[in-house]
Amino acid sequence: MKFDGDDNAYEFYKSYAHSVGFSVKKHQIKRTKEGQVKRRTYSCSKQGKKGFDKRREHVAFERPILRVGCLARMTCQLKNDGMLEIVSFEENHNHDLAPTPMKHMLRSNRKISYAQKAIADDAEKAGLSIKKTIDLLAVQNGGREHNGFLDKDYQNYIGTKRKATMIKGDGQAIMDYFRKAQAEDPSFFYLVQLDDDDLIMNMFWADGRSIIDYKYFGDVVCFDTTYRTNEYGRPFAPFVGVNHLKQTVIFGAALLYDETITSFKWLFETFLTAMAGNQPKTILTDQSAAMAKAIEEVFTESHHRLCIWHIYQNAAKHLSHVFNASDQFAKDFSACVYDYEDEEEWYKGWDDMLTKYNLRNNEWLEGIFSMREKWAMVYGRHMFTADMMSTQLSESINSVLKKYLKPKHNMAYFFDHYARLVEDRRYQELLAEFKMRDTIPVLQANVEMLRQASKVYTPKVFKMFQEFVKVLDYTIDKINKNEVRVEYKVRYAGRGTEHFVQFESSSQAVDCSCKKFEFVGILCTHALKVLDKKNIKQIPRRYILKRWTKDAKDGDLRSSVQVQGSSEKLIGKRYCNLHYNFREISTLAAENDAMYEHASEVFSNLLKDLQGMRKFSDVGTSPEELCSNHEEDHRVVAGVKKKATVGRPKGRIKGALELRKSHKVQSKPQVHFDLSFLL
Repeated sequence: MKFDGDDNAYEFYKSYAHSVGFSVKKHQIKRTKEGQVKRRTYSCSKQGKKGFDKRREHVAFERPILRVGCLARMTCQLKNDGMLEIVSFEENHNHDLAPTPMKHMLRSNRKISYAQKAIADDAEKAGLSIKKTIDLLAVQNGGREHNGFLDKDYQNYIGTKRKATMIKGDGQAIMDYFRKAQAEDPSFFYLVQLDDDDLIMNMFWADGRSIIDYKYFGDVVCFDTTYRTNEYGRPFAPFVGVNHLKQTVIFGAALLYDETITSFKWLFETFLTAMAGNQPKTILTDQSAAMAKAIEEVFTESHHRLCIWHIYQNAAKHLSHVFNASDQFAKDFSACVYDYEDEEEWYKGWDDMLTKYNLRNNEWLEGIFSMREKWAMVYGRHMFTADMMSTQLSESINSVLKKYLKPKHNMAYFFDHYARLVEDRRYQELLAEFKMRDTIPVLQANVEMLRQASKVYTPKVFKMFQEFVKVLDYTIDKINKNEVRVEYKVRYAGRGTEHFVQFESSSQAVDCSCKKFEFVGILCTHALKVLDKKNIKQIPRRYILKRWTKDAKDGDLRSSVQVQGSSEKLIGKRYCNLHYNFREISTLAAENDAMYEHASEVFSNLLKDLQGMRKFSDVGTSPEELCSNHEEDHRVVAGVKKKATVGRPKGRIKGALELRKSHKVQSKPQVHFDLSFLL
């Protein structure tokens, strides 16, 4: 036998060895002066014997002996025609050969293909464990023995890749990630702050989609730094908001070196730079003096509100003895947080609470009283908060992030898994968009205003608006009237808090003392009661905020995902697409003997065609040029090229279905494969 190269000879001997049951290795080699292989010997992997190391006479552990002096080998010699010819062949072994069920374990035949590596990389990014990924590949390939590698090989591959990433160092990994992200998304924004020694201190990043989302929903921003990442304990600081579907949307994220005024100020200025200088109407944060100072200096046009949830958490910590002693205290404290609409009444309620529970000298209450404008609703009713009163959106992101990230992850893996979290959130938004467009909400009452609201608002917002039906349970009394406006007193079922609503007939403007429209963006039931009394059956256009409507994003739907990216990623995606198509064909073909034999023949021919195409692509020459000297190859490849324009995958499956219906093959059907996707 002759071979046109060292690699082909080696592949042949490996294939032979696998069929017999042994593993091979490249043993001896001689080259010409030009570096061409002149003589090459391939031997059984058990050739030779283990040497004795005098430096290690007494060791606690020694590896089992693998080499037993086997003489099985194949030697090739370079001939005048430039081919390697077999000149010596020894087929006898001095050891047992591997039986068929174990042949896939032979070392020389184990290899993780490029496609499998691409799938493994995707699985790693998706957070799948090594065992789950191996199980997935085994299911796809029909068993572990068909994976082409052992579990240990896969573990070594993942471990080597992780070590290679760690060798780069966190700083290099971070910059590599940012540059790669910007190359894939020109709108990707990032900024890194360095110290005097050029070490990374703070960093902020936001992709193009986040910047677009901020344009639509950046009126209210939640900012939180309670989550700590990896072993460095760096504060992770996401900027989040709420979209028209009442879902969390991410505007950007940061990793900070510390929580000082300087770091916060740099971060907020960077955030505004990324968002074209557009400041939010309201920013919600936790209690941090440094953060508050930086917000005051940077977000000069924004209202700063404190997280109500944090207020309650701290209250439970500092006033636990009062909460435990009286059930009524929780209600009184909650009233001071939420209920009051008049500042004088709030002062009175706060003073009564201090007297009632003997808390006048409580240091913590004195502290939050000095910041009352940032948390008491009586001071915040005129500030738009998109129905948010806490940073729980940020904290929910943090809780979800814990499922994606592990403490052992380095910075490179942190960014990959953070990107996965963002994509998952966006897919949830896409699902909600589909459900919104595919269904019609149920009306609690078939009235004009609800019909209008169901067509305009998104489902979650419409559900909030359906309080409209409660107008029947409200009583209304006119208390004042002049040439411009009328004032009404509205109360639920004749009891509870009274709300005062002013109405202007000329502009159909309505203003309620509860200020729900101002801080939520939806008309309250009190205002709707007045509109109903004035026989206004539709929501005035001025009271429909676009950010709560179905068209909030101006039809900005994301296009379908296309196969793109690096060559390694493309191999994995192509493999998955082909695997899906061939699995459908194989499922049909396995139903009867005729279909099975036909599919086997077509697959065999297709494999030969692809091997020919691969040969041409390796040398970088067109099929027509190379095949002019090889008529047989030219016939195969030209036939592939000619047939490539004939069928489509659906047509092939349809043909197989028709073949299944007949259960007989009278003559060999001509089934053509569309190979254009391979080119």
